[in-house]
Amino acid sequence: MFIDIAKIYIKAGNGGNGAIAFHREKYIAAGGPSGGDGGRGGDVVFCVDPGIWTLMDFRYKRKYVAGTGEDGKGTKSNGKDGEDIIINVPSGTIIREAQTNRILADMTKPGERVVIAKGGNGGWGNAKFATPTRQTPNFAKNGQKGQEFEVVLELRMLSDVGLVGFPNVGKSTLLSKTTSAKPKIANYHFTTLTPNLGIVDLGGGRSFAMADIPGIIEGASEGVGLGHDFLRHIERTRLLLHLVDVSGVEGRNPIEDFDTINSELEKYNPQLAKRMQVVVANKTDIITDGEMYKNFVDEIKSRGYTLFEISAATGKGVAELMNYTYEQLVKLPPMPVYEPEPEILPENYTSPEDFVITKDGDVYVVEGPWIEAVGGSINFADEESLQYFQRALRKKGVIEALEAQGINEGDIVRMGDLEFEFVR
Repeated sequence: MFIDIAKIYIKAGNGGNGAIAFHREKYIAAGGPSGGDGGRGGDVVFCVDPGIWTLMDFRYKRKYVAGTGEDGKGTKSNGKDGEDIIINVPSGTIIREAQTNRILADMTKPGERVVIAKGGNGGWGNAKFATPTRQTPNFAKNGQKGQEFEVVLELRMLSDVGLVGFPNVGKSTLLSKTTSAKPKIANYHFTTLTPNLGIVDLGGGRSFAMADIPGIIEGASEGVGLGHDFLRHIERTRLLLHLVDVSGVEGRNPIEDFDTINSELEKYNPQLAKRMQVVVANKTDIITDGEMYKNFVDEIKSRGYTLFEISAATGKGVAELMNYTYEQLVKLPPMPVYEPEPEILPENYTSPEDFVITKDGDVYVVEGPWIEAVGGSINFADEESLQYFQRALRKKGVIEALEAQGINEGDIVRMGDLEFEFVR
């Protein structure tokens, strides 16, 4: 089964907490602070593996979590960093943030690595808080949380050339005759249910990737059949070979078929209508209506298209078509790659440094990522720790904001799991 889209949850590791410790040694009754820093949380890293062709693995595993940083230790020993988690994906995978649909990365080059979720920084040990006036700090800083969110993986096959056309026009046959790919071939519609990719080797270092895009039908641009699943792969191609069955065996009109496919391509993505397209009249060895065939050839040439008349089954004209295709690819720009999109913040966005104050009855509730981090690192049984906490709140404007809302001395303030009386 070919899987080309998947949604997974990723979480980078939390940073380790800083340690509260004091140097103890024989003959030294009370040494200075020696708490080490916590280790950094591991990142979530995506890597292109050229040996993977589908997103099949993500059907069975949908949660990926990096390692947590180790807590700091005494004797100024820092905790170990958490291990990164490496997620291997096939070339051509676009990574989107599920909530916003924003493109985070476009993974195309073999071995390419991109950090999608960053691990949290480790907290400081109490040794970092020592000053000439605060020589025995009895508090430390907690590690920061790692980033976490859902991402959508979308595979858009990377190929220089895309074979397009109605089902059963000979795309799979042409691919099998020109590459080592082994697509399933039979004389009935919708034989190909997954894209097939092969390398055309013309010798002398001349080669290119060619993909058989499964049959497109009328309404594919609206998602009829497997329309969107098929069409997304064409966006990566630099040149289209548009195969048309001109035999007349099935009683179809080749000009109508040609126009229908192009209409679906343009509806799906107007840029595809501008993509270079070579028209390939296939099954010329079994033409049943000579007049219809002549009308098709005249019409295509009158529109300015380059036309090749071939028989994929017998090999007639195939070598000439492949050589011409390579000559055109040399002149064309590189394959399109999507750049990461900037994050557009909503009007009510609050940064990690911001906070919000609300009231729950008579209790003042202060919320925000920064508040939770600093509150979790405070030792309320230690006077120096409390003083540090109060200075941090005043520096960030929390005290001023509480006073602006009318707080009085002795009123209760809640920050996460902490509740305490307000003191000026």
